[in-house]
Order: sequence, then structure tokens, then C-alpha cells
Amino acid sequence: MPNHCVITFSCPDRPGIVHAITGVIVGMNGNITELQQYSSPDTGMFFMRIQVEGEARPEELQASLEPVAGRFAGSVHVDTVGRPVRTLILVSTAGHCLNALLSHARMGAVPITVPLVLSNHEELAELAAFYSVPFEHQQVDAENKADFEERVRQVVDDQGIELVVLARYMQILSPGLCEFLATKAINIHHSFLPGFKGANPYRQAHARGVKLIGATAHFVTPELDEGPIIEQSVVRVDHSKSVDALRELGKDIESSTLTHAVTLFAQHRVLLDGVRTVVFD
Repeated sequence: MPNHCVITFSCPDRPGIVHAITGVIVGMNGNITELQQYSSPDTGMFFMRIQVEGEARPEELQASLEPVAGRFAGSVHVDTVGRPVRTLILVSTAGHCLNALLSHARMGAVPITVPLVLSNHEELAELAAFYSVPFEHQQVDAENKADFEERVRQVVDDQGIELVVLARYMQILSPGLCEFLATKAINIHHSFLPGFKGANPYRQAHARGVKLIGATAHFVTPELDEGPIIEQSVVRVDHSKSVDALRELGKDIESSTLTHAVTLFAQHRVLLDGVRTVVFD
């Protein structure tokens, strides 16, 4: 069977980039099965995602493309298409996002493998056990928050974690941990128009007669809920929806939005363009 590789490439935009990259692929007898590219008018950056079938292994393609990346002052990454990304999931007490991720991972719909679920509460231990995923609980308060975050760092290093997902983890990460997890941590939060913060956002939305509710999945940064956006979804609602009905719809849209964002990341379809993302969906 031929190797099936995925290449992501970014560099300042200039003539000759596509020719140089595809020339390397052709020279290695590779067959391009998918190609997407984008030139950002805002930042002047060029982005490309290519899937290639051929005899070359990912490490061989990487080595051959490194000189091209150097010539164009860019970066290149090569991986195997569909390789499960090692993922640490952080949770608190709400299980809808965790259930969606583990269910889709079990079915092979989301290319991740989860060596551990880490939580500041015990409630979701049985859910993790249902999917045969190790679960670890550690109380988080002002005195031991640093201990929990150190455990996150340790798991990332020891388990070769490539992605950390905050699946309704209801604690604010310290700036230091945000920097440590830069570009490899995804969070999910509800999105209301207009926006409501604080306690009982769905009750606030119901009281104001909101007609759209939704969810936003984004990279984690020290600025709370302001990281580069990966995926957003909305659903229309009307006056007949109770607070509980809005909350259940919110759970569904949070789960599907986060699952899609994780899938995009694991398939190497998300590239950073400054504070924005380029998503080759």
C-alpha cells in the first residue's frame, strides 16, 4: 500500500512556491490527492495543505521539503493522513462534550487517541470508564491550582500529547500554562447574540428573547475566550423555547462544534495567520 501523507506549508507569499513544492512531490513519484492554498491579503502570508500518495514516508518528504521551506523563509510539516493525534481532555462536571469526543473517537470519526481525562471533579469518572479511558481527578482551588497545572504539563511531556481539549473545563488557565500549550489547546464556549456572561447565561438569553444561540471553538490564549477562532455554529430559536430547552440545544451545539474543531485540528486543516486561522475544511 502506498503511503498517504499530509503536508502543511506556510511562508511569506511570493512567486514560485507551488512550483517548488509540487516539484519535490513529483520528483519523489508522489500523486497529489488533495490540494488547498490561500494567500492572505492582510498578512502577506501563503498557506497550503496537500495530501500525497506515494512510496515516500512522511519523514522522507519532510527532509526533502525542508530546503524549500528554508528558501522561502517558511515552515513545513508532514504527517500520515488519519494518524490519531494524542489528546489530553480536561473536564469539570458537564459531560456532553466529553461524551461526544470519546464516542466519535471510538467510531473513528475523529482521529484522536485519548490516554487520559483529567478533571477537577469526580463526576465524569464513570463516563470515561465506559469508554475505557483512564480518568484522574484532582481538586483545584487557589492553594493547589499550580499543582494541577503542573500535572497537565507532566502528562503533556510524558505522554507525548499533541492536543489539549478543554471540554467544558470550568477553570481559567494561568498565563504560563497558556503559553506552554500555545497553538495546541482548544476551548469551547457558548456564543449568544447579544452576549451574556456570568451565572445562568441561558436564563439571561431566555429573558431577552434571544433568537440565535451558538458555540465557538478557539485556541486557548491568556486572553479569556479571545483566542483564534477555529469553528463556530449557530441555531435559531424562538419564544417557545424554555430555559431548559435552550440549555439542551446549547449542549448539542457545543458538542458538535468542539468535535468538528478537534477533527479539523487533527487532520492538519487549521493554520495560524496571526490572530486569525486559515481553515482548509
